[in-house]
Amino acid sequence: MSWLEIGAVVLAAVWAGGINTVVGSGTLVTFPTLLVLGVPPLTANISNSVGLVAGGISGTLGYLPEMKGMGRKVAQLIPMSVVGAIIGALLLLVLPADAFAAIVPVLIAVGIVLVVLGPRLSAWSRRQHREGGTVPLWHLVALMAGVLLAGVYGGYFGAAQGVILIGLLSALSTERLQALNGLKNVLGTIVNAVASLVFIVVEPDLVDWRIAGLVAVGAIVGGVLGARFGRRLHPNVLRAVIVVVGVVGLIKFVFFP
Repeated sequence: MSWLEIGAVVLAAVWAGGINTVVGSGTLVTFPTLLVLGVPPLTANISNSVGLVAGGISGTLGYLPEMKGMGRKVAQLIPMSVVGAIIGALLLLVLPADAFAAIVPVLIAVGIVLVVLGPRLSAWSRRQHREGGTVPLWHLVALMAGVLLAGVYGGYFGAAQGVILIGLLSALSTERLQALNGLKNVLGTIVNAVASLVFIVVEPDLVDWRIAGLVAVGAIVGGVLGARFGRRLHPNVLRAVIVVVGVVGLIKFVFFP
């Protein structure tokens, strides 16, 4: 790779790391960049996933102050992300490249709708909690099932996984949006890390460590910046950013596959 190409990958990864921390969909920046540079799609997808783990970690650490008191929910949802990531990563290795693509726009659209309706759904959820005194069991079941499916999707490709996760969390949880964004970062990072481990163990030849390293360097910087500025956003502004990025991702998948 030339120095210009190296710079392009690192800059794309900085942007991806930042946007993943604030919203999600960073893969929509790095993956096309790698394709333009001539990297084979499967190698680009897998190497990108491996590299973005580092950015997820830096972004997650930056959001820890927003997640006080959420240890129980984290413990409930992490196993779903782990299982989903394993399933998704294995599907990527055994299925045709276009087998899963048809459902991607649907998942992104559902995530956007859930984000838009998040305040109303959260208010309704809070009323249910007050009236019943406890969290309805179906809320937890639906959330765990949704996180599992998001993990499958994230292990397979991952673009807009954050939009889908934050949509689910805002619809079925009563915590502040910034706290849910921190939880989204935890779950998304776990999915990327577990899927990357599957790729490394099962098909190590598909990992281009040079690309993964460049993406990691940029993503770490982006994750730190994203956590620093994302935590300062008003919930309505954050929600608007999520919707805009989600719509852009939807247009990308539908009209520019």
